[in-house]
Amino acid sequence: MILSIFRLILMFMMKMIPKLVVWMVFFLPLSISATTLHSYAGTQLVSGIVRDNFDQKTRPQDNFYQYVNGGWLHSFKLPDDKSRYGTFDELQEQSKRDVQSILLSLGKKKSISAEEKKALAAYQAFMDLKKLDQLGASPIQPLLAEINKIQDKKSLSAQIAKSLEYGVETPLTWFVMPDKRDSMKNQVYFHQSGLGLPDRDYYLEQSPRFNAIRNAYLNYMEDMLKLAGYSSVKASAERVLALETQIAEVQWSRVENRQSDKTYNLRKTSELARVMNVMNWQAMSQVWQLENHTEVVIHQPSYIRGLAQIFKKTDLQSWKDYLALRTVSAFAKYLSAEFVLRDFEFYGKVLRGVTMLKPRWERGVEHTNQIIGQAVGKAYVKKHFRPEAKARMDKMVKNLTRAYTKTIQRLDWMSEETKNRALVKLEKFRPMIGFPEKWEDYSALELRPDDLFGNYQRSVKWFYNRSREDLSKPVDRTRWIINPQLVNAGYNPTTNQIFFPAGILQPPFFNVKADDAVNYGAIGTAIGHEISHGFDDQGAQYDGDGNLKNWWTSQDKAEFEKRSQRLIDQFNKFYPFRDAHVNGELTLGENIGDLSGVIIAFEAYKMSLKGKKSRVIDGFTGEQRFFLGFAQIWRNVYREAALRKRLRTDSHAPPQYRVLGTLKNVPAFYQAFDVKNTDKMYLKPEDRVIIW
Repeated sequence: MILSIFRLILMFMMKMIPKLVVWMVFFLPLSISATTLHSYAGTQLVSGIVRDNFDQKTRPQDNFYQYVNGGWLHSFKLPDDKSRYGTFDELQEQSKRDVQSILLSLGKKKSISAEEKKALAAYQAFMDLKKLDQLGASPIQPLLAEINKIQDKKSLSAQIAKSLEYGVETPLTWFVMPDKRDSMKNQVYFHQSGLGLPDRDYYLEQSPRFNAIRNAYLNYMEDMLKLAGYSSVKASAERVLALETQIAEVQWSRVENRQSDKTYNLRKTSELARVMNVMNWQAMSQVWQLENHTEVVIHQPSYIRGLAQIFKKTDLQSWKDYLALRTVSAFAKYLSAEFVLRDFEFYGKVLRGVTMLKPRWERGVEHTNQIIGQAVGKAYVKKHFRPEAKARMDKMVKNLTRAYTKTIQRLDWMSEETKNRALVKLEKFRPMIGFPEKWEDYSALELRPDDLFGNYQRSVKWFYNRSREDLSKPVDRTRWIINPQLVNAGYNPTTNQIFFPAGILQPPFFNVKADDAVNYGAIGTAIGHEISHGFDDQGAQYDGDGNLKNWWTSQDKAEFEKRSQRLIDQFNKFYPFRDAHVNGELTLGENIGDLSGVIIAFEAYKMSLKGKKSRVIDGFTGEQRFFLGFAQIWRNVYREAALRKRLRTDSHAPPQYRVLGTLKNVPAFYQAFDVKNTDKMYLKPEDRVIIW
């Protein structure tokens, strides 16, 4: 799946910042099923095609996704603790088991490093259920006591600021990243936040489904406040819902938040202080230690103004109820079993349709990865990452870059002026493969084996302290904000980096022994996708140095937008349910990445043949295996609630449409499988979209 900079930042911040829009990609890897070995030029090669997953009753020309994955889709039973399951999840589960093994082995060693002790402490604290149940709600009582002491709006402002750095999601959040218009320096960004439901639509849309979710949310809030020791919880929950609904009304939509130019609003902090005068900017900036910072970027200026008015007109008790609920909710996963289970009942069962909580060990690994992941990542890379994988990836990235150069040069709709600027940007891409050149320094982070609650708080504080330190430093273009054990890939537009961590560089997604056709169809399309994020509707607004700067002629830009609109229209026609369709505008960047990634990866594969005819293996030509490899990586099933949530909140189309919607536009697919105008996968040539 593809994400967009800042979602990686979000994962790093352990969900305490709202879902920002970043140009990153999550891909779902291949099945780990056995494949057939063939002798090719004296070498044993893996064909990479999992025939057992095929649906032999479906023609590839009618529904390629079903043809490649239908057998598995029909027979697979979704585990009770999963809201979705597919190729990505298989490899990610293996990564978690590998990390658990590393952590358990650390506990058996007589001598380990200080950093390893911290990683082990993080895991041990999470696994100590007996202590957590003994503590009950006591860990959060000091924070709730602070909230209860609020006497006026000034102290309320300070408490909102403090709560954010405790790890509580509040209506306004900040983070540090490269300045979009001056990418060599770091900048402070402010972003809307503060909702307990997944998106503003969950508050505003009037329908039986959303009404039921809001009622369930009210019940959840009542129960959580009751567990924390509050009385009159029904009235408190109603006040919180009313306040969050007001906040939702002034928030920007996810489509609006994708717009790089519209979300870059550089302001003097003095101007921000005037807009937020009723919220006491001075008190908040002092808590955040930003009082001497003279300028900031505001993602949603109208939201800041709207929030200030809500702050002014909303009574103090409603705000205190809101902070209390947000605090209890933020820490529920780090408290006793009754908090954990009630949190799961709503966020797992109601919102995602999951019927069983994940095993404790798995959640413990996720927690450890979140707060000190690169410490574990060192051991993971040493044990599980093969040096030859990096060498092969380096070669493939170079091949994809050459293929991209070739396709840009032959574009018939783009002027030479814009082509030359695109090629300059392409030359400046920075591939980040396997693991960081420089590992994260956790020496200032204190983690204890008997203090789960404190560990989480200190990790959040550590992140903010590091962010403040970054403000006085130039941008570190070697930094990884993801862990090497992550099964993922990504692109950062402000540094023009593409990331391929060690977790994804393993069979069967990437196999150094596999036939080139399937590797290009799988990891090759991922590389092409990530490069293409630099040229999607948002990435194309940045130059090769990562600056938000127009490098297009007006005529070329207009044609690009015209072609993009046609792709939007195509995806708007995909309906997973009768009453819900894919949002073509929200998913545009990812759809451009998929489409261009496949076209570029296929070009690179053809170049690798050096004019020779591809070998037939398992009854398929190399060209066919390329597309089969691409379709295999998107094998996935969803629970209905989870899929509906994705349609509202995710910038990625559901997997089946990433295959169907992409391949219908790719001329080489028609040739490989002899798709004719009577087939369901057929689009008239004039209706196909080619951008890069």
